[in-house]
Amino acid sequence: MAGRVVVALTLAAVLGGCAGSGDGDGKAGVSASAGAGARGAKGTAGVPSGGTIGASGSDCELPVTFDIAASWKAKGIDAETELSKASQKPDGDLSAALADSFLRQGPVTAACEIDAKPAGHIGFLRVWTGKGAHADAGTVLRQFVTAEDNTSKATYRSVRTGGGLSGVEVDYLYTSKLLDETKKETALAVSTPDGPVVLHLGGMDTEEHEAMRPAYELAKRTLKLA
Repeated sequence: MAGRVVVALTLAAVLGGCAGSGDGDGKAGVSASAGAGARGAKGTAGVPSGGTIGASGSDCELPVTFDIAASWKAKGIDAETELSKASQKPDGDLSAALADSFLRQGPVTAACEIDAKPAGHIGFLRVWTGKGAHADAGTVLRQFVTAEDNTSKATYRSVRTGGGLSGVEVDYLYTSKLLDETKKETALAVSTPDGPVVLHLGGMDTEEHEAMRPAYELAKRTLKLA
């Protein structure tokens, strides 16, 4: 049982669980693309921008680009590599199953996490990507929320990003059976020629979620095709 706990904690750290910062090497987690806006420049709604991620050569190479809030740190996730490593452990089947549960949600796979802890918050803005050119964003988002389990009061709406992409956004409640607590979460899905992209904002609790919401809005308003 102890080994299973270690595996679970290790995999949680891959996605930057609340106990792990993911930046122990001291390197900045954002590579701003050329001309994307200098650090400290004003973002939308008065949120300072920390640069742009998503372009080739940035810490998270994605089908889209967007600004992240100042002091937040981005880290790419190579899901296939992590799954391969997990399957090679002594308890390969269990480790692979745990890895899959952390790295995949519905039709999308974890590709990037942006850590809010350097900015004084406990939570992440995560990016998930999938396959299928121009996949229906609403369908992808509903499958994403359903796969999380223990969700309720989902409210969907059509949105358009500042970069001209049409998408679907949802606010919903997630209840942790382990902690017996309910918190608010938000996600946005867009379709691209390289497959669907989901931006997800969680947080330790609803209060942290709301405190981080301006960073999410900055990402949404600057979101465009890479």
